[in-house]
Amino acid sequence: MDINLLRILFTVLSFVLFMAIMVWAWRNRNSAQFKDAQNLPFDQDE
Repeated sequence: MDINLLRILFTVLSFVLFMAIMVWAWRNRNSAQFKDAQNLPFDQDE
């Protein structure tokens, strides 16, 4: 097993992980949590 094979495997694994995170983030079940989180910077407790 040479270094190029390890690089290819790491790249493919990183891409699959990235796609899994994207699918998780765009699921409808998580949208309510993200809508609450996106308004946190504008929420003022004054």
